[in-house]
Amino acid sequence: MGSSVTNIFETGNYTTQLLRVDSCSRTQYVPPPKSLLIATPIKGGKFPILLFLHGYLLYNSFYSQLIQHVASHGFIVIAPQLYTVAGPDITDEIYSVTAITNWLSKGLGKILSPNIIPNFDKLALGGHSRGGKTSFAIALRKLNITTDLKFSAIIGVDPVDGTDTGSQTSPPILTYVPHSFDFDMATLVIGSGLGDVKKNPLFPPCAPKGVNHENFFNECNKPSWHFVAKDYGHVDMLDDDTKGVRGKLSYCLCKNGESRKPMRIFVGGVMVAFLKAYLDGDNVDLLAIRDKNVSVPLEMKFDYVV
Repeated sequence: MGSSVTNIFETGNYTTQLLRVDSCSRTQYVPPPKSLLIATPIKGGKFPILLFLHGYLLYNSFYSQLIQHVASHGFIVIAPQLYTVAGPDITDEIYSVTAITNWLSKGLGKILSPNIIPNFDKLALGGHSRGGKTSFAIALRKLNITTDLKFSAIIGVDPVDGTDTGSQTSPPILTYVPHSFDFDMATLVIGSGLGDVKKNPLFPPCAPKGVNHENFFNECNKPSWHFVAKDYGHVDMLDDDTKGVRGKLSYCLCKNGESRKPMRIFVGGVMVAFLKAYLDGDNVDLLAIRDKNVSVPLEMKFDYVV
């Protein structure tokens, strides 16, 4: 018998905890190459893993509610702090994500509770905005870099490849050739309907046309899924309250929807459905979203190639 539909837009059955792991820790375990924020279930088990990369100049802590939502459905979610200041080039992030991935099998099990077992055979890579671009860069083996562990799925949450068509940041990801992404794994692209709308006349949109989710999906091969939240913006999946200067800027620089919760639980739920389908082989929830057999928290449109 197949599994039944769960409401992936609600908190899952697992109570979760957040772990903060410093890259400079002087303890018995091997410290990670970058500081990490990890969301895991508290109840023991063997769980698939999502490595999730933050957006440009944002803190990994701004995604606490999102990664806990995913973890509550039975996943270990690892969110590194890749940098605090960075230029337009993502080369350093590619090297950092590779180093973190190669650290996982050596170090992750030593910092988790003994009853929480990471399943390195079920590993996904995803990210938001610039982090989404970096995820695709790793999948496409940019800089000729490969990782010790194999990713089985890629997620781009409103990925952005630059400021405009022809103004891609290095290394560029988009080629503008349909279905040209050359990697053998499932892809999920989530877009924001307001991402390509200017909030402030002095700044470009946060996810400009020509370098955004639409273009990424167009270059994906099957199986790939594309969901767009119609009335929500580029950073509306962040925590309700993002503190500090950068947290306040996240409200000012991008066009936003009415509130963050609907977009956050939408992104979290779609990610859970996709991960269950392509890491666990259970596509019931993903098909329920497609067939509108589950209540979705916002107005969306979608496309897919399977």
